[in-house]
Amino acid sequence: PVHMVESGGDSVQAGGSLRLSCELTDPADANDNVCLAWFRQSPGGEREVVARLDVDGGITYADVVKGRFTVSRDNAKANLYLLMNDLKPEDTAMYYCAAALIWALNRCEGKRPTDYPYWGQGTQVTVSS
Repeated sequence: PVHMVESGGDSVQAGGSLRLSCELTDPADANDNVCLAWFRQSPGGEREVVARLDVDGGITYADVVKGRFTVSRDNAKANLYLLMNDLKPEDTAMYYCAAALIWALNRCEGKRPTDYPYWGQGTQVTVSS
């Protein structure tokens, strides 16, 4: 299994920014064989993909966050970040880091929660108007 720990969630006002972090706690998981994605789930809502890393290093964003959210990764590939700018009240949710092994998720092309068997505990983001 892949173990991850998220951090960085907070309460902010609309228009503010936050940077979430996802740490892969086992250095052995910091490689290109692990597919990574950010998901979020608002109260009463379904878990939805925010962004995912493609097998070629590209990043696919959900339409609702394009232009506002940016995913990055450190050179050691042990940390994944989600920089969120111009936050809106509708961004309020629990944000999760998710992982899958590349041989179980073809080319890391997964955007459903069921595509990812490994999850962090989540970090809460609350945006007030």
